[in-house]
Amino acid sequence: MSEQILLPYDGSTPSEKALEYALETFPDAALTALYVVPAPRGYWASFEEPEDRIPNAEGAKERGRETLDEAVATAADQGRDLETELLIGEPEHVIVGQAAEGGYDSIVIGSHGREGVSRVLLGSVAEKVVRRSPTPVVVVR
Repeated sequence: MSEQILLPYDGSTPSEKALEYALETFPDAALTALYVVPAPRGYWASFEEPEDRIPNAEGAKERGRETLDEAVATAADQGRDLETELLIGEPEHVIVGQAAEGGYDSIVIGSHGREGVSRVLLGSVAEKVVRRSPTPVVVVR
């Protein structure tokens, strides 16, 4: 049975590097690229469905599908298949939840590599995933 790897993918340079790393490092693994449409947070947001919190949710999902199509094309160029998922919510929570519920063996995630004050001010999805993940996480910089 091949390893199942979850690859959060948003089309950014760090996520592209993570995809390339996963394709090269895990040639026999089944890869799934996950695009998360970010939903606004906050007290009132907890009373609505994630999709209802996003202005132009259909447009956001379409951009996500286009981004995932690019990832699929990158994998195909290397002779690999790539499954895709598109979900809505808070990225770090969706990624960790999907890893747990989907039976993934590990997560490969890109990071901007911010440190110090910029990381504290901007937050880091990769850092939160590392701290909360039920599975091993590879962070690619």
